Amino acid sequence: MKLTKTLMTLGITTAMVMPFSSCQQAQQENPLLKESELPFGAPDFSKIQVSDYLPAFEAAIKETRENIQAIVDNPDSATFENTILAYEESGRTLDRVSRVFFALTEADKTPEIGDIEKQVQPMLTDLDNEISFNRPLFERIKHVYDNEYDTLQGEDRKLTEETYKDFVRKGALLPDDKMERMKQINLRIADLQQQWGDLLQAAVNDAVVWVDNKDDLAGLSDADIAQCEKDAEARGGQAPYAIVIINTTQQPILASLDNRDLRQKVYEASIHRADGTNQHNTYAIVSEMARLRAEKAEIMGYPNYASYSLENTMAKTPDNVYAFLKNLIAQYTPKADAETRDIEEFARKTEGADFQLQPYDRFYYSAKMKKEMLNISEDEVKPYFNVDSVLQNGVFYAANRAYGLTFRERTDIPLYHPDMKAFEVIDKDGQSLALFYCDYFRRPTKRGGAWMDGFQKQSRQRSQLPIIFNVCNSAKAPEGQPSLLTWDEVTTMFHEFGHALHGILSDCQYNSLSGTSVARDFVEMPSQFNESFASIPEVFDHYARHYETGEPMPADLKERMLSSINFQSAYALGENLAATCLDLAWHMLPSSKVPGDEQAEQFETEALQQIGLLNTQIPPRYRTSYFNHVWGGGYAAGYYSYLWTEVLAVNIADVFAQRGALDPQTGQDFREKILSRGNTGDLMQMFSTFTGMEQPDAASLLKARGL
Repeated sequence: MKLTKTLMTLGITTAMVMPFSSCQQAQQENPLLKESELPFGAPDFSKIQVSDYLPAFEAAIKETRENIQAIVDNPDSATFENTILAYEESGRTLDRVSRVFFALTEADKTPEIGDIEKQVQPMLTDLDNEISFNRPLFERIKHVYDNEYDTLQGEDRKLTEETYKDFVRKGALLPDDKMERMKQINLRIADLQQQWGDLLQAAVNDAVVWVDNKDDLAGLSDADIAQCEKDAEARGGQAPYAIVIINTTQQPILASLDNRDLRQKVYEASIHRADGTNQHNTYAIVSEMARLRAEKAEIMGYPNYASYSLENTMAKTPDNVYAFLKNLIAQYTPKADAETRDIEEFARKTEGADFQLQPYDRFYYSAKMKKEMLNISEDEVKPYFNVDSVLQNGVFYAANRAYGLTFRERTDIPLYHPDMKAFEVIDKDGQSLALFYCDYFRRPTKRGGAWMDGFQKQSRQRSQLPIIFNVCNSAKAPEGQPSLLTWDEVTTMFHEFGHALHGILSDCQYNSLSGTSVARDFVEMPSQFNESFASIPEVFDHYARHYETGEPMPADLKERMLSSINFQSAYALGENLAATCLDLAWHMLPSSKVPGDEQAEQFETEALQQIGLLNTQIPPRYRTSYFNHVWGGGYAAGYYSYLWTEVLAVNIADVFAQRGALDPQTGQDFREKILSRGNTGDLMQMFSTFTGMEQPDAASLLKARGL
């Protein structure tokens, strides 16, 4: 039984219940403590009450302790079956409870759910410490690793290796004093991450920019103004209109707002949401968490947390990551500088020769420049990107053409929120393959961003089919109006569904190895690759249809739209590079050098300056104070993986393009050689087996971005 974070959300990966469970008495009253009778074992949200969660956790944790103790007390010599497999199959009830509960803490965190989370997290961290530092348990695992590993085959061998190494990386070989300190660090980090999540969500909700006068919204479409009215009403109606801040630094709405003062106000609300210039300040959490991570790495014998974290990835070392990044920075910088000069010169045509471009101006004048040069604007194309058509006629259609999948909506499956939908995924042979949920619209109880996770992973050992969900944060249109997407939101839907396919198409024996249970710098590859389907002509034509007439996007508009995808693309690469280098800078520090909260902002500035990315025109996609991937999620020292895996994804997209972008045999090969295999083999070998390439071609990244 392994307690870990899932792909993008806080969750628990555990395993199967052993016979004669201690939960049996409570099962009749608590729906979380018994297997669901719904198809696929889907969580029955029609029966689950908020009051069920805490007693369910208490009972499931007790059961898990009993499972672990049964392994330790086994008088027989340790074997794969009675130790490794028994450990893998311990704690299934806790898995079920955790996956349901933590889905809600991310996507629909009511005050009641938040209160329970505060009680549950220390309980889970205590359990994780108990298991990770259980010497008799580890001795049995080590015995199997030392004596049976060479004779085991396939997934049995891989499971043994991963189980042993996971215990070692957590500190199972440490002396007692260091082991005790690791327990304390784990407890404190879990507490800090809980505080971070609560504080950042409050900061984002409070960063709303209120607008009294409709005239101040000049430049926005009627649909966007209606959305501002709806957002104002949903957030208490302090003014007739509200501009909601999304998770990234730059705000897409800045591309349309004519009012420069309001643009500045929106931008500053974004960058200052959690830096102490208001009532929200995350820097104390950042500083302490960075220091604790560094200390944890030092206890394990590493110079810094980045070195510790990267050892278990494709990149292996910080030096390899920095070599990759510095090559990109060198090629990117002159293109970014030229891009900025071009935008400022364009703005000066109307604003005067002394006009100084500011970061809150960039999107606005870039959009006008694109309109003039390419005759294209966001408002022209949004009517063709209805969220339902993008899902059904785009995301699902591409999966059907490439992998033979079909999707049937299940209105009989209870959902945790009315905005959700559920679909049965049917394979090309007619067999039910998975259950897929989507939850695409933002709300105050949902954290920012987009992610994939699951209520249940695929496992042949458990006869268990995957139950996967995607969550996004697009605006839901007022009643009676269509919910239209930007191109960025379209590609986000394709991206997250790439993660979903990694879970849906998994075909592994063991829960711990299945689906997305791979290194950070591989897990983003299927999702980034799946974005490529969004612009394939056959797929694009199928979903890009006018919400009123159903007519496909006219050929001329389509050509202009697709040719504009990489317009001034240096910005997108630069904001990602800056965020990536901030993440690494924090996690390359020894514990003695981590700055205090009052020096955190200065450290950010100096770190960007040293790497050559201090650019007021192209700020980090996430600044330190709201970098949720790093401080609230599982991407510490790992945000580079988005760029690293983009290289893999582009190489794979090239293979698809050479063979026919929607060629079923190519899709089947990709499915068999990568998507279905989880973490059952060497990841680079999987990539090479499919592409025929010994190493990824990094040069293809800049070419694909139009740079």
